[in-house]
Amino acid sequence: MTAKSFPARVHIIIARDNPYAIVIRRGPAKKTCILGWDRSQNTFTVGQWLKGRIYERRADLSPDGTHWIYFAMNGIWNSETKGSWTAIAKTPYLKALDLMGKGDTYLGGGLFIDNRTYWLNGEHDDLKSSGEFRQGEPDVNLRYYGGECLSVYYPRLERDGWIMRSTTVGEIKYKGTLFEKELAEGWKLIKVCLSGGPSEGRGCYWDEHLLVQAEGTIDPYPSWEWADWVDETICYVERGCLYRINIMSSDLLGEAKLLHDFNGYKFETKIAPY
Repeated sequence: MTAKSFPARVHIIIARDNPYAIVIRRGPAKKTCILGWDRSQNTFTVGQWLKGRIYERRADLSPDGTHWIYFAMNGIWNSETKGSWTAIAKTPYLKALDLMGKGDTYLGGGLFIDNRTYWLNGEHDDLKSSGEFRQGEPDVNLRYYGGECLSVYYPRLERDGWIMRSTTVGEIKYKGTLFEKELAEGWKLIKVCLSGGPSEGRGCYWDEHLLVQAEGTIDPYPSWEWADWVDETICYVERGCLYRINIMSSDLLGEAKLLHDFNGYKFETKIAPY
């Protein structure tokens, strides 16, 4: 990386019933790469690139990991999609099986209820239907957190085992909205969800993280862009790289192991195989 470059921005969505995940890698700012992560083999496969923005906090992965729903914008406002759209595609690709035009960035995206049923966030124009999927209402709390990312992101976190909690941890009060997940050996992982004006190398929504030992010691990790409890280990992204840490005991972590570096990828035109 040059002195003026920024690390790749990486967000990961874990399949609930399958050892698979999808990686949304952004960078440079107007180019987004989608990769599949086979967690059983720790292999990463590039699907497709988009010259545009994919709103990672409005996306979701089907429980079996075979399809995903995403909200994207390329700003071509005179196109069929009117510049932004929600789509359902096979992982890890972008080619739409179902396509819904949006025309703005208010709402958009959705959540999978099961492998063939999804909730759509807001009104869209139906442009293409495969007949494979149907709309429904999810059994999660769909509280409204505004017309952008959080009304999809927060319900997804809660569905996937994160519990919204108070903003005071120990004796420290944190800004933002906090979610907590219990780990092994009494540890807790806390996700601090923040928002504000976008800055260089970071958007208007970002997450920081805390690890809390069983006896209460708090270790802050503000540079962890994404983190979760995955396959009985702590996985996190820092400066465009994915790492894994094992919990050894109630007060001891193992050494961080690099799983993948997402920084070196370059835009390429790829055709979906369907």
